Amino acid sequence: MKLLHIDSSVLAANSVSRQLTARIAAEWQATHPGTQVDYLDLATDTPAHLSGEILGARFTPAEAHNAVQKAETELTEALLTQFLAADVIVVGAPMYNFSIPSQLKAWIDRIAQAGRTFKYTENGPVGLATGKTVLVASSRGGVYSASEALRALDHQEAYLKTVFGFLGITDVRFVRAEGVNMGDAKKAEALASAEKEIVALAA
Repeated sequence: MKLLHIDSSVLAANSVSRQLTARIAAEWQATHPGTQVDYLDLATDTPAHLSGEILGARFTPAEAHNAVQKAETELTEALLTQFLAADVIVVGAPMYNFSIPSQLKAWIDRIAQAGRTFKYTENGPVGLATGKTVLVASSRGGVYSASEALRALDHQEAYLKTVFGFLGITDVRFVRAEGVNMGDAKKAEALASAEKEIVALAA
């Protein structure tokens, strides 16, 4: 079994999502001996955001690529290969301004490719990256699960469930620590709750 451990928080040692992904990966390894782990830190190794030049390389012959397109195509292929080889993907996804870090979105834009991770058919899109499990470590400074009005502001967990589902991954699980910026007591409570979720999901 192969596990891909991804972090995207820019807060380094102060990151709650990084703390959670480390615990999830460790717990998964403990309950699934022999798991091989590959690590990707999107805060330090951030793929360039898509541009017309980068995206255009997908629709032009390789021999016509310029230097930038060649390098970016190689990077995209490496990220795609890494993603497709993984059985389990642990994703650290803090909420930034109601959504995910742009670094994580840049990675998603590289792996979401027609013909590789999904395809269009006469009956609509079909995901091709099936059979995987995604474990999302979701951290939030505030509380967004307490009411429908607050849940309507969530473009973090909802987006990730949608995009991974679009790629064919139906087993998407969340470990959530919210309210972590609402005082020490609230943060401790959130981390304790997340710890229970981690033990349960890795079983």
